Amino acid sequence: TFELDNTGIRHKVGGKLQQRFISALPFAITSAQQRVINEIDQDLAAPHPMHHLLQGDVGSGKTVVAVSAMLAAVQGGHQGALMAPTEVLAEQHFAGVRNLLEGLLVPDENNLFGDRQLRVELLTSRVTSERRRELLRDLANGGVDILIGTHALIQDGVKFSSLGVAVIDEQHRFGVAQRAKMRKKNTIAPHVLVMTATPIPRTLAMTFYGDLDVSVIDELPPGRKPIQTIHRFD
Repeated sequence: TFELDNTGIRHKVGGKLQQRFISALPFAITSAQQRVINEIDQDLAAPHPMHHLLQGDVGSGKTVVAVSAMLAAVQGGHQGALMAPTEVLAEQHFAGVRNLLEGLLVPDENNLFGDRQLRVELLTSRVTSERRRELLRDLANGGVDILIGTHALIQDGVKFSSLGVAVIDEQHRFGVAQRAKMRKKNTIAPHVLVMTATPIPRTLAMTFYGDLDVSVIDELPPGRKPIQTIHRFD
């Protein structure tokens, strides 16, 4: 029988890898992003598994916050995963995250050069069988740092070496059972960060997601146009 250790992984936050990531970004993060990263880092350093809801408009920079959380896991020798509701969204996340992390090196005491390459991979139903076998083998032995994909991530054959942080995009598209399945990918429960662009008042969010802490990115980066909502009745 599967027993989930609810003590969680205490991640070391604010380490060199997270610092390198923020410093290498071609733009300055907003004060709201920094505040939310700090809030999530506090949860990641705690001795029990994080369940955190990250809320922010499209374009507010949720992905940067999510990547920072996953890098806290990678820095400590664990892995990160990002699950999206569709293949198109998973592929968009993969392209965006890979672009954000281009050239980023992971500090590694066991490496002769003191650093190693960060490895980000994509897993969807489009990944062919031979490539899939190779990918799953590398994931199980710790050769993949961050895995991005669809529901494929929670299938039985997918085994992580040590999943430290699981990010789930668009919570309303995933059931509670799927979130629980992602948590059970380890004997020790990973920290879970749920991202949504749906505006939910904090009091309502606490009612709907009673087991989740809530962080809100309430500031758009400079130069971003405000989001326009258009109601159509045709």
